[in-house]
Amino acid sequence: MTDLSPTAPDSRSLHPLAAAPVMAPPASVDGFVRQFLQNLNFDQGVALSASDVNDRYLALAGTVRDYLMARWLDDQARQTERQSKTVCYLSAEYLLGRQLDNNLLAARLTDIATEALAQCGIDLDDLRAVEVEPGLGNGGLGRLAACFVDSLATMSIPAIGYGIRYEYGIFRQTFVDGEQVEQPDSWLQMGSPWDFPHPEAAQTISFGGHTETSEEDGTIRTRWVPEWNVLAVPYNMMVPGYHNGRVNTLRLWRAVATEAFDLRIFNSGDYEESVRSQTFAENISKVLYPEDSTPQGKELRLQQQYFFVAASIADFVDNVLPAGFDLAKLPERVIFQLNDTHPVIGVPELMRVLVDEKGIDWDAAWQITQQCFAYTCHTLLPEALEVWPVDLLGRLLPRHLEIIYRINDDFLAEVRERFGDDELRIRNMSIIGEYPFRSVRMAYLATVAGSRVNGVAELHSQLLRDKVLHDFAELWPEKFTNVTNGITPRRFLRLSNPGLAGLITEALGAGWTVDLERLRGLEAFAEDPEFRERFAAVKAANKRRLGQVLRERDGLDVDDSHLLDVMIKRLHEYKRQMLKVLHIVSLYEGIVSGRTTASDVRPRTFVFGAKAAPGYAMAKRIIHLVNSVGATINTDRRVEGRLKVLFPANYNVTLAERIVPAADLSEQISLAGKEASGTGNMKLALNGALTIGTDDGANVEIRRLVGDENFFLFGMTEPEVEAQWASGYRPAEFYQGDERLRRAMDLIASGTFSGGDRSVFEPIVSNLLYDDRFMVLADFSSYLDAQERVDAAYADQDGWTRAAILNVARCGYFSSDRAMRDYLDRIWHASPVT
Repeated sequence: MTDLSPTAPDSRSLHPLAAAPVMAPPASVDGFVRQFLQNLNFDQGVALSASDVNDRYLALAGTVRDYLMARWLDDQARQTERQSKTVCYLSAEYLLGRQLDNNLLAARLTDIATEALAQCGIDLDDLRAVEVEPGLGNGGLGRLAACFVDSLATMSIPAIGYGIRYEYGIFRQTFVDGEQVEQPDSWLQMGSPWDFPHPEAAQTISFGGHTETSEEDGTIRTRWVPEWNVLAVPYNMMVPGYHNGRVNTLRLWRAVATEAFDLRIFNSGDYEESVRSQTFAENISKVLYPEDSTPQGKELRLQQQYFFVAASIADFVDNVLPAGFDLAKLPERVIFQLNDTHPVIGVPELMRVLVDEKGIDWDAAWQITQQCFAYTCHTLLPEALEVWPVDLLGRLLPRHLEIIYRINDDFLAEVRERFGDDELRIRNMSIIGEYPFRSVRMAYLATVAGSRVNGVAELHSQLLRDKVLHDFAELWPEKFTNVTNGITPRRFLRLSNPGLAGLITEALGAGWTVDLERLRGLEAFAEDPEFRERFAAVKAANKRRLGQVLRERDGLDVDDSHLLDVMIKRLHEYKRQMLKVLHIVSLYEGIVSGRTTASDVRPRTFVFGAKAAPGYAMAKRIIHLVNSVGATINTDRRVEGRLKVLFPANYNVTLAERIVPAADLSEQISLAGKEASGTGNMKLALNGALTIGTDDGANVEIRRLVGDENFFLFGMTEPEVEAQWASGYRPAEFYQGDERLRRAMDLIASGTFSGGDRSVFEPIVSNLLYDDRFMVLADFSSYLDAQERVDAAYADQDGWTRAAILNVARCGYFSSDRAMRDYLDRIWHASPVT
């Protein structure tokens, strides 16, 4: 193959609002080959014969990016011309997954790229393997945000996702002697071909200092005099819609110093001090969720949150809106969606911009602000409703604290007008909390400022109204609504499960990819023996594929004849990985004690995937226990061929795309009333895993849709949980009254899984016996009974396959496209631009 020179300038050098680039898109195999070789020669600086696999991957990514760039520039120009309402999604996380296949699929380039690379003697699979997924998220919050921006582009909705371009992401998880050890996630080490900087559009973000007041034309004005500042440099990542030509923007901010280098200090010999400001500034975008058990960590988190929302608001007001725009009409042009409490500091920031910088009257500015924000709450845990100490916020953002105080004063006056001098109600609703320390309650600020407040599943939204934000719902019932979460079928079925996707397309046609409710048509095929056989063959092939991945990645083996029992989610006590561990230990104890014959136990492989926050000691102990239980079981010949426990390190989207299609059983076992929604439950059910779960989060809606007979329900309901607490929950009584539970816990306490050292897991055992905040012991018996129903159902393989098909057929509701339609209809009121 002969290397070629470029025939036109690189489209990436053009300004975003310029005309479409002269480079023709690679709509043919020959065109793709030509552009690929141009990128290899002139971007990577190597000939094909001398290139390595990373050179080729970057050249391929550049070729795809060039193709998307033409459409992105078109859409930027069209949006500038039409000035349609834009959804600005503010999120601290975007857990995107690998970009190459998603972009090839969206742009209809997969077949062209495959053939073009083959003509160059390159296998596309080899290039796929070297891609590193962006380290921009942690758990469900980031996965949801990634699904939403995909759906917005697919639906041709003008949208910008705003976030932070973390240099190291969350962390790369490793295990040392079974314990989690965090390593930097160096996802940018080999370069990031999918985003591109625009330093000319950088925003200056200020911190600290003090405020000054003055009188101008009879009006008191306040001016913030900051102490220090940093630059926020935008990096744009293109988000293509599926087969519609639309390309939206994910704009991520990187922090750099305003004066990165002091030559005078350098020349004096103090090299470290000469770059101190650069190091200090870059810490802001260094890692996702810096460990916040120290005052410095808390301050850095607040710096991060203000940094990205201030940059985003300034970007939209100064760069996206046309010159001379009447800001009184701002709600007609934008809705800022607050994805949880991390971006809520944007509320006082917009007020500061409108009042202090634009000179708008306070009341008018507040009316604008209330129409420009909407708030999604993602939790029911009180500790997850973020609060900031007044001392910290006042020191870092003095003007914003003044604005929050005034918002609170006006709000409490409204509460008094409605409810009178009910002092307890006023204290409970105040944005400023007084106990245990004076603080700003960010969820309350978001609720007061937001045009709408939504939960993310029917049960979650009801509990928000009835419990978490009850007083606010009583004051403003019209503010509260529900939008159940969803997932993108493009990534989590079409790409991750090509065997099943092909089978569905053969049965129903191709339209299901953008209209997931069409999967209802599969219900009739559940009664077709041939279809059931082919469906089961796809599941078996997916297990074999997962086995190959885990062997190469982690040195782990998967027996594709086993029931694959999967629990993949962030490690938190409320998600109750501990309940799953007790089930495994109970099975193991039954066999080794001789009370159960090994041949009577249904062969199972248990797969865990989870990271624990670095400062969350109990979660890290549970990870250690899971690995220790696995190490014991996997080497005990008495249970060989019956039980296996696998915990591959560093669970991420890439690994999820292999585990989810292979799963038989989906573990969704949080305590009722604690999980907001979940999205893993949706992915697994959509890919044909049956759910064992409580009536919590979106499980309620999944069970209603797939049918009780195709869902293994167990555990207390949310009212029963509350009644148990009210009656005085005593976990030790459940331990004493259940022999299976007692034997399992005693085995853990005995040191069996810790080399005889009883002290290693004693904190876990004691926590369950004397605290058990999430009622693991109370639900244990019901959970084991449900697992026995799982075994009985799995014994009928044909019946299990029928139930799996019905799960797929009835989960079309959980598309993120449907979720976006709900947001558009109930909250955003934006329209597509085609």
